[in-house]
Amino acid sequence: MSILKNKKIAIVGGGPGGLTLARILQMKNADVKVYERDAGKDARAQGATLDLHYESGLKALREAGLMDAFMANYRPGADRMRVTDKHANLMMEDADREKGNEEYFRPEIDRGPLKKILLESLLPDTVIWNSHFVSLTRLDSGWQLTFRDGTTATADIVIAADGANSKIRPYITPIKSFYAGITVVEGAVYNSATASPNVHHLLQNGKIFAMGDDKTLIISSKGDGSLVFYTGCKTDEYWSRDCGIDFSDKAQVFAWFKTTFAGWAPVWDELFENASAHFVTRPLYCMPLDQTWEAFPDLTMLGDAAHLMPPYAGEDVNMAMLDALELGQCLTSNAFPDTLSAIAFYEQQMRIRAAETAAMSLESTDALHSPDAIPFIRQVVS
Repeated sequence: MSILKNKKIAIVGGGPGGLTLARILQMKNADVKVYERDAGKDARAQGATLDLHYESGLKALREAGLMDAFMANYRPGADRMRVTDKHANLMMEDADREKGNEEYFRPEIDRGPLKKILLESLLPDTVIWNSHFVSLTRLDSGWQLTFRDGTTATADIVIAADGANSKIRPYITPIKSFYAGITVVEGAVYNSATASPNVHHLLQNGKIFAMGDDKTLIISSKGDGSLVFYTGCKTDEYWSRDCGIDFSDKAQVFAWFKTTFAGWAPVWDELFENASAHFVTRPLYCMPLDQTWEAFPDLTMLGDAAHLMPPYAGEDVNMAMLDALELGQCLTSNAFPDTLSAIAFYEQQMRIRAAETAAMSLESTDALHSPDAIPFIRQVVS
C-alpha cells in the first residue's frame, strides 16, 4: 500500500461502485471517505433488482469477502426471464441460469439489500451523508471538495463514482455522451399481487421482456412485493421535455401509453392504472466507444461517470463494481511506482473493457427496438 501512504482518498457517490471501492481500499487499510448526497441510507427508494455476473459484480464481492452476506440476501428464482409478445403470449422462458456451471450463475438481489451489505462492511463514519458535491478546487497538494451546504473537505485523491450526470467527469475530460435513440418511462406498482394481479401472475417473481412494434416493456419483481416497469420507445432526444405530458399525472401517462402502445394486450394497462403517481423519464445515452483522456495522479472515475451506456446488456452495476475492484487493486498494489502509473493502467484497461461492453449494449438497444426483437433475444439467451 506504499503509493497510498499518508494519502486521504475521497470517493464521491455512494452507489454500489463507490461503496465497493471503499471496501476494497479499507481492506488494505487505506484512508477513505465516501461523500453521498442522500441524507441517509434510507433516504431514497431503491430501484429495480440487479443481476450480478460471475466475472464482474460477483467477482468484486468475492474479493471483498462479502459472498456469504450476498448469498444470505439474494433472491433465488428472481432471475427467471419470461419473453412475451405485445399480446402477452409467452414466447420463451429462461429459468435455469442458477443451475449448472457457476459462470452462468447470475443471481438477482434488490438494490436495498446490496447497499446494506456494502455499507455494513465499512468502518463506522466512512460515508458522509448529505454531501451534495458542487465543485473541486486544486490545492498545492490534492483537492478541496465543496458541497451544496457550504461544507468542504480535502483529499489527496478524488474518485468520481457519481453516476451518469457526474459533476467530476468534466474535470477529467470534456468528452460528452451521445443520445442512443431510446427514451424510457419508468414506473412502479406497490403490492403488485393485489394491485396488478394478472401481471403479477405472469411475472412469477422474475422479469418480463415484452416486445413488439419496435418497442419494449420490461417488468421486474422486487423482494418487497412491488414491481418496477420500463417502457422503451424510439423518440427524439428531448421528447420527454417537449411532449407536453405531466409525468406526475397518472392519467396523462396512461393516455400516452394507450396511444403509443395501441394494440398491446389490455393486461399491461394494470401497470399504469395502479402505478404510484410519479413516473420518471430517462433518455438513454452512451459515451463514445473510442473515448480517451490523459490520466491524472490524483483524480479518476468509475461506473457510469466513466462509461455511461444503455442498460439493455445488463452490465451497468457489474461494470461499476468491477471498476471498483480493479481500481482498488491498482491503488494498493506494489507493482506501480506511483499513483499516476496505477491510475493510468486502470483507466486504459477500463476503457478497453467498457468499449466492448458498450458496443454490445448499443447492439442490444437497437435489436430490442426492432421487428426482430424476439428472435434476437432467443439467440442471445440460448
